[in-house]
Amino acid sequence: MSNDLIQPQNTEMIMYQTEDGLTKIDVQMSGETVWLSLDQMADLFQRDKSTISRHIKNVFGEGELDRNSVVAKFATTAADGKTYQVDYYNLDVIISVGYRVKSLRGTQFRIWANSVLKEYLIKGFAMNDELLKKAGGGNYFDELLERIRDIRSSEKVFWRKVLDIYATSMDYDPRMEASVLFFKTVQNKMHWAAHGQTAAEKIFFSADSSKPNMGLYSFRGSHPTQADALVAKNYCNQEELEALNGIVSAYLEFAEMQARRHIPMYMKDWIETLDGFLKLSKHDILTDAGRISAAMAEKKAKDEYHKFRALQDRNLSRADKDFMAVLDRAEKAITGYKAD
Repeated sequence: MSNDLIQPQNTEMIMYQTEDGLTKIDVQMSGETVWLSLDQMADLFQRDKSTISRHIKNVFGEGELDRNSVVAKFATTAADGKTYQVDYYNLDVIISVGYRVKSLRGTQFRIWANSVLKEYLIKGFAMNDELLKKAGGGNYFDELLERIRDIRSSEKVFWRKVLDIYATSMDYDPRMEASVLFFKTVQNKMHWAAHGQTAAEKIFFSADSSKPNMGLYSFRGSHPTQADALVAKNYCNQEELEALNGIVSAYLEFAEMQARRHIPMYMKDWIETLDGFLKLSKHDILTDAGRISAAMAEKKAKDEYHKFRALQDRNLSRADKDFMAVLDRAEKAITGYKAD
């Protein structure tokens, strides 16, 4: 990040207590982060500069943070009218010092940070509602919505929501083959509307051992795994992924609204409802099972993955090979075909 784009004099952190006794922190940022000088940090945590300086020195001395990545010098005009180069520390340093300083403000800071951390660990997210209501001074709200859409279209979350909705059908029975086929039909209609292929077709025509990451745009960790190669959504480029996420999110909202009205529905009614939704939103509607079966897609993906691994093994370090071997052993427990 260029120092020319950052104005540290316009950044600040304000810690205060609300009427209910809870600690809150407001941050005014510049350049997508906050920078405080030694004087500002001393004021924030209400300790003298020598104490804050000692904590900062320990943060770097113990290897907790790399000084070159979190400290920047900025020209600052002092009270005497002269301009000096002053060290400013970014949010990483401020948080590290907050966990070390012994003062009432330090305690309040840790209480606040721990409450945020606890919410994150338990719920999987932590939100600053007031900041989001103000749009955070940027596009944070839009970013949050896009992340939620991506989560909602993930296999586990999407099918759990679909199950909750469709389980209200008069003729729904999870043990029936018709119900399994129904879920595949819904999935394929979503993919077709987003990029013109069924889930199986997306895998079959995209899996290619000669391509970087065998054609995958998304995967867990630093290397694709066979499990990643069997998920259709992982082959979607950014434009296709955004289209799929948008369709899934909008349809779930629509279907949930329908379910809340408690209108008696059969499985075929839900398919007609989905087609109606896609037609209303001007998406192409899949009318058949597609050209490629799930079994064909699974075989193609596995074959290409084995070729891809063989090519990768020639260039991987010993550590990487050991890591991939661990992943392979873990995946032996995975059975069946699950496209996303």
